[in-house]
Amino acid sequence: MPAPVRILTGITPSGTPHLGNYAGAIRPAVAASRQPGTESFYFLADYHALIKVQDPARVQRSTLEIAATWLACGLDPDRVWFYRQSDVPEIPELCWLLTCVAGKGLLNRAHAYKAAVDANVEKGEDADAGVTAGLYMYPVLMAADILAFKANRVPVGRDQVQHIEMARDFAARFNHSYGEHLVLPEAVIEEQVATLPGLDGRKMSKSYDNTIPLFAPAAQLKKLIAGIVTDSRTPGEPKDPDSAHLFTLYRAFASEAQAAAMHAALREGLAWGEAKQALFELLDGHLAPMRERYELLIAKPADIEATLQAGAVKARAIATPLLRELRAAVGLRPLSLATAPAPKAKAAKVAQPSFKQYRESDGRFYFKLVQADGRVLLQGAGQASPKEAGALIARLKAEAAKLDHEVDTGLQLAGTVVGRLEQGVELAEVVQALAALAEEG
Repeated sequence: MPAPVRILTGITPSGTPHLGNYAGAIRPAVAASRQPGTESFYFLADYHALIKVQDPARVQRSTLEIAATWLACGLDPDRVWFYRQSDVPEIPELCWLLTCVAGKGLLNRAHAYKAAVDANVEKGEDADAGVTAGLYMYPVLMAADILAFKANRVPVGRDQVQHIEMARDFAARFNHSYGEHLVLPEAVIEEQVATLPGLDGRKMSKSYDNTIPLFAPAAQLKKLIAGIVTDSRTPGEPKDPDSAHLFTLYRAFASEAQAAAMHAALREGLAWGEAKQALFELLDGHLAPMRERYELLIAKPADIEATLQAGAVKARAIATPLLRELRAAVGLRPLSLATAPAPKAKAAKVAQPSFKQYRESDGRFYFKLVQADGRVLLQGAGQASPKEAGALIARLKAEAAKLDHEVDTGLQLAGTVVGRLEQGVELAEVVQALAALAEEG
């Protein structure tokens, strides 16, 4: 019987959840937690929350609200691992071990850090003005969240794929230095994440102040729905459901039959007021049982705390043995064992650099020279065909000693630019890697 697949999801406790959070993240994640053959890990990322929020009361309240929300929406803590990040001390310890192998050049390219730097430069300020080390080290902490539990898959939006790639890089570097201990995770890109419109038609977001709180009381829910922006078509006049934000909201919670009936009714001239009443009845019927559970949960924070503490015990049953293993691997062992160091894994001795070939959107064919630990050494120049790219790779192996590096133009071979070195890479490293490949044949 195959081993279960471990899937890990981080939940940042910030703000009050709204309908968009439920449809886009909570509902599909709860459904996924019930799939056979999987082990699902859900954690409240309160350490991550500290990067943006320095209000202790807000951090605590948000943690309570988010935990209660997921439980009210059907997450079963007996079936999954549901815990608070700060209750698992092995995570920050692993974060430090990974920090000691993480490349600064890679962290410099993290999207969030680069965006902050670019914004500062645009305003004429110092590049790192207002940038905390927490923001800069965010990818390493996220990697520790994942690697501490040997997660196989991490569901993320496309904007988060870079962080999974970085986690793989850190894990590969660690394994290269200390032996095969960490599992390299895979990103599961959520292409079809439900995005709901807000009251004004834009994406539902707290930053736009256009949200519908997930557990708003019925009277408030009805009032908010009444305020949804619609066009000026009058009762009896046909509407276009496919361009109506109200119908998009309705369809997200309706059955196929209900959605089809509403679609037809709007085309036949259903008044917007009647459509809003129908939306209210649909949403209230769907949310009322969860709202009742939420109110019971939020009134008993001690019970939620007990649930999270029990989850931490389950989580640490996995993380503690791994960290014990990693501490020994890096040399943090009892001195009585100093005379018997652990042998280095054979796999690390025979690992070789390799070329990765791919095609970009410009239609040209590129390649990268990648070190055994996953670090990119050389980015090749684009070629017109795979054959030309392969021929250039063969030439690089055969004529590595003739390579020359110019700061302005890049890596050259007999006066022709063949690529560029990655940041922090020396020409000697590339020559050595190419020689190893040539020797391997």
